[in-house]
Amino acid sequence: MSMALSELSRRALSDLSGVFAALPDTAADPLIDAIASARRIALYGAGREGLALRGFAMRLFHMGRDAHVVADMTTPPIGKGDLMIVTAGQGWLPTAETFMTIAKEAGATTAIITSQPDGQASQMADIRVVIPAQTMANDIGATVSVLPMGSLFEIAETIFFELVVLKLRERFGETAETMRERHTNLE
Repeated sequence: MSMALSELSRRALSDLSGVFAALPDTAADPLIDAIASARRIALYGAGREGLALRGFAMRLFHMGRDAHVVADMTTPPIGKGDLMIVTAGQGWLPTAETFMTIAKEAGATTAIITSQPDGQASQMADIRVVIPAQTMANDIGATVSVLPMGSLFEIAETIFFELVVLKLRERFGETAETMRERHTNLE
């Protein structure tokens, strides 16, 4: 028997609410401090996590930060004073690990957004933000989210990035209007 859309949405929102109820109020602070002090910010993620990270990179740009998505043709080199942010919900991602190694060797600080703090990529990062949400690493069992596979983490990560933007906006003295001034007019 199929569930009604209203019931599915209630369960999905309840799952998301549970993630943020378990997230400490200070969870974003080290990331926010690193972003605020970074000369340049490079961001990398794959799949749906990468899409969330691209949206975050765009908002960082809208706040006047020198932010770039790794693998875009205009991404500059990374080095001392820079910040490399990766997302690896499952705690490991070979490409993220490679980019973090390159960033560290160049003198940059590394940060990871993950659900699995004990994963290999998680252990490599200087800054770890742990979003306590289901990923494909733990999507089997009796207490899984109504959302499939890693969707709970990916959606929670998107919301988390928007919350970080709100905190950064306040810190940088930005407003919706000042951010809008940096929005593209080529749409």
